[in-house]
Amino acid sequence: QVQVVESGGGLVQAGGSLRLSCAASGTTLYSHNVAWYRQVPGKQREWVTTFDTAGTTTVADSVKGRFTLSRDNAKNTVYLQMNSLKIEDTAVYYCYLTGVKIWGRGTQVTVSS
Repeated sequence: QVQVVESGGGLVQAGGSLRLSCAASGTTLYSHNVAWYRQVPGKQREWVTTFDTAGTTTVADSVKGRFTLSRDNAKNTVYLQMNSLKIEDTAVYYCYLTGVKIWGRGTQVTVSS
């Protein structure tokens, strides 16, 4: 059974950094396009960034220059490095395998002033 689990969320002050992890089981992440989405209560889930199987990254304008992706194939994990965090980055962040339509359960990121 394919599963992804996010971790690394937490509370951070504006301007700070967090690194989220998306760890997979039942599959190898390098064979999938891996996306991150985020959602604020009452709003639609918002696409943040995607890491395709060729290693190419696309990033939403709202996080461009602040968020980067990396992948550790040995750990079967994709990382979302978030720098210069803003209050508006507060959300639940989800990892998503686009080809097989598998979502994780999310991890909460809260950015305080």
